[in-house]
Amino acid sequence: MAGRELTSIRSPRVKAARRLAKRAFRRREGRFLAEGPQAVREALEIPGGLAELFTTAEAESRHPELVAAAERAGVPVLRVSGEVMAELAQTVTPQGLLAVCGFVDVPLAGALESGPRLVTVLAHVRDPGNAGTVLRTADAAGSEAVVFTDASVDPYNGKCVRASAGSLFHLPVVVGPRFDTLIPELKKSGLTVLAADGAGDRTLDEAIDEGLLARPTAWVFGNEAWGLPEEILRHVDEVVRVPIYGRAESLNLATAAAVCLYASARAQRRA
Repeated sequence: MAGRELTSIRSPRVKAARRLAKRAFRRREGRFLAEGPQAVREALEIPGGLAELFTTAEAESRHPELVAAAERAGVPVLRVSGEVMAELAQTVTPQGLLAVCGFVDVPLAGALESGPRLVTVLAHVRDPGNAGTVLRTADAAGSEAVVFTDASVDPYNGKCVRASAGSLFHLPVVVGPRFDTLIPELKKSGLTVLAADGAGDRTLDEAIDEGLLARPTAWVFGNEAWGLPEEILRHVDEVVRVPIYGRAESLNLATAAAVCLYASARAQRRA
């Protein structure tokens, strides 16, 4: 088990981990923070995914199997006081386990080389909670890759990591491609590129009835407030809107993504 308890936020190891709350330091180090037992469990499944583990004595007693698994994998395990964990964690009520993880994203070519049938693209998505929820939804619906364009939030943002509930570690994640270079690569891989937007001429129901969703598909989801810009809509194959049958003005991003991705998953399984 972990040795002497660290009680000072001035400890070099603690200071180095705290810096990872900032995107610039994450990029420089190629590491990010992931909180909670679920994140630790998922990170342990990836060779080299877990670089360091901070734990409180209480969390160590609640999750001895995770601490033991980390130690067997040669991961440094550092016990810290509750006060230090509160400084390290990015939640109001820390769960007592915080992992320093290596980046898990892959190049676009690597994500497309297997010929995926369902890909999720986040374009101009700025809210980390929404982005993480879409990532989790994409994982659940069987999406084989998730792409965060250069104008989207950092998937290693703490709130995004938490909202993904471990899905960040499950499927290929691509970070940073420009949309103008991304679209040709998606199409070259045989994917029909569909944009989910309220301005679409075709409804999701029509797309289903016409067999459009049975094809290998890349779904593009846009900004929470203003959707997708015109320069993106011009380059996709189809713009599809989710029909609103009641009086709601619109669906939020994560809900719209769930509806579209599951519609594609169902259509592809029936094809």
